[in-house]
Amino acid sequence: MRKTVLGLDTSNYRTSAALIAEDGEILLNWRKLLPVPQGERGLRQNEAVFAHLRQLGDAAEALRQAAGGTLAAVGASTAPRDGTESYMPVFLAGASFGRLMAAVTGVPFIGTTHQRGHLEAAKAGTGMADDEEYLALHLSGGTTDLLEVRKERIQSAGGSLDLHAGQLVDRAGVAMGLSFPSGPELEELARKGKSEGLLGCSMENNDLCCHFSGAESQIQRWIRDGAHAREDIAREIYDLLARTVSRMLAAGAEKTGLRKALVAGGVASSALFRELLTARAEKNRRMPEIHFGDPEMCGDNAVGVARIALRAVQGTERA
Repeated sequence: MRKTVLGLDTSNYRTSAALIAEDGEILLNWRKLLPVPQGERGLRQNEAVFAHLRQLGDAAEALRQAAGGTLAAVGASTAPRDGTESYMPVFLAGASFGRLMAAVTGVPFIGTTHQRGHLEAAKAGTGMADDEEYLALHLSGGTTDLLEVRKERIQSAGGSLDLHAGQLVDRAGVAMGLSFPSGPELEELARKGKSEGLLGCSMENNDLCCHFSGAESQIQRWIRDGAHAREDIAREIYDLLARTVSRMLAAGAEKTGLRKALVAGGVASSALFRELLTARAEKNRRMPEIHFGDPEMCGDNAVGVARIALRAVQGTERA
C-alpha cells in the first residue's frame, strides 16, 4: 500500500487540507472559505480560530473519503512566515489538529510556514527544480513580500510598507458592495472597465518597496463621490498592481542577480493580473523570467504544506 502525507493550513481566509501520495499525486485538495458576513473585511482572530475548528470537522470527513494508503507524515503551517517574531493565532488550529493526528497515528509532524507552503504549491508544475534559487513575490491579503529564495533560506528583499495587495483589492471591493474576499468579483468588474493610469505607483528603496495606502484612500474617495464607474475603478486597481509589481521584480532581479521569479499568493491567481504583468515583462528586459503557478494552487491551500512534509520524510528515509 502506497504512503500518503497530509497537509493542513488554517489561514485568515481558508481552512485547507491536502492529501498527497508518495509520488506527488494530489489525492485531495480540500479548501473552504471562512464565513465572513456581507460588508465585513474579514474576521477577528478569535472568530477565525473558532471557524477553523468547526470547518476542520468537514475536512476530516473529506479526508476519510479520500484516504487510501498508509499515512507517513502530517504537515501543517504553524506561522505566517519565517522568523521567531512571526505569529498569528489562526495557525494554532491547523497545527494543533495536525500534531494530534500525528501523535495518534505515530507518524512525524512537520511544521512549516504559510508562506513556504504558498511558494511550494505555486512552484509545482512550473518546471522549476526543487533546489532552484529564485526571486519570489508573494501577493495576498496578508503579504506583499519580495523574497530572495536560496537553497536553505528565504530572505526579504522588499515589499509593501503599509497595505498589502490583497487588502487593497478587498477593501475596495467591500466598499463597492462586493463579497469578501473580493478578488474574483473585482476582476470581473475590471474586465468591463478601462484604465488611464490615474493611480500613481508609490515606491521606495530603489523600487524594492511600495505603498498602497495612498491609492486606497484615493479609491475610497472615488467610490464615495461617484467620481468614476465601478468598472473603471476596478481596472485602475489591477493596472496599479501590475505596474507596481513589475517595478519591484525588476529592482529585485537587479539587486539579487536572480533571473527567475515566481509570483504566488491569492492575488496571483487573477488571470487579468497575469495578463497585465506578462505584457509589461515582455517590454522590459530588466525584469526576470516570470513563472506563475496553477491558479488553483495560488490561493490559500495545503498542497504546498503537504509537499514540504513529503520531502522532509523522504529525506529522512534516504538518510
